[in-house]
Amino acid sequence: MRPHETAPYDQWIERSPEEMVARAADFYEEVNRRRTTRYFSDRPVPREVIETCLKAAGTAPSGANHQPWHFTVIESPRIKAEVRHAAEEEERIFYRDKAPQEWLDALAPLGTDEDKPFLETAPYLIVVFSQKRGGPNPGDLKKNYYINESVGIATGILITALHHAGVATLTHTPAPMNFLNEICGRPDSEKPFLILVAGYPAPDATVPVAGKVKKPLDLISNWL
Repeated sequence: MRPHETAPYDQWIERSPEEMVARAADFYEEVNRRRTTRYFSDRPVPREVIETCLKAAGTAPSGANHQPWHFTVIESPRIKAEVRHAAEEEERIFYRDKAPQEWLDALAPLGTDEDKPFLETAPYLIVVFSQKRGGPNPGDLKKNYYINESVGIATGILITALHHAGVATLTHTPAPMNFLNEICGRPDSEKPFLILVAGYPAPDATVPVAGKVKKPLDLISNWL
């Protein structure tokens, strides 16, 4: 059954098989250069870049097209310091009291700890919120569906768009993240999904060798 209202699918561009293969290979090479780093420069990134990448994220598919996401962009040094202080407090508790040894062992090759200077150094923190209720129109309060799936897809597009534009990123998920609602002025009906740190990498930035190892195709897929 088709929707009650439809429009021609006139934005799709058909390409030859040869062009499809080439474009797929080019895209793979582009995203394969993306790496997570924890070392950022404080060099400013044009606001237009962030805004355009957010618009790209907003094109993501979502359950019933409710688009259950909100992006709070933090550039204020004062607010970034607040986020860092609150996040590091949660991280200290996590590393000291909550994290199972197996998880600490998994994190060890990446060199992570409770110290998060990148939360202040990078020019932007993008806090992604998921929404329990909403809808495609302003003021909608409909129940949202497939929230985590929808927000996850939008976040993936945002990370890829930023990388394509030349912006380095880092996903950060202190637990719990309730403090972000108050700092960002967002309602309790929204749930922080993650913090996306965005900016230029520091001139001496490094990436963990362990983070460069990606599973080969035969371990991440199969054909039936």
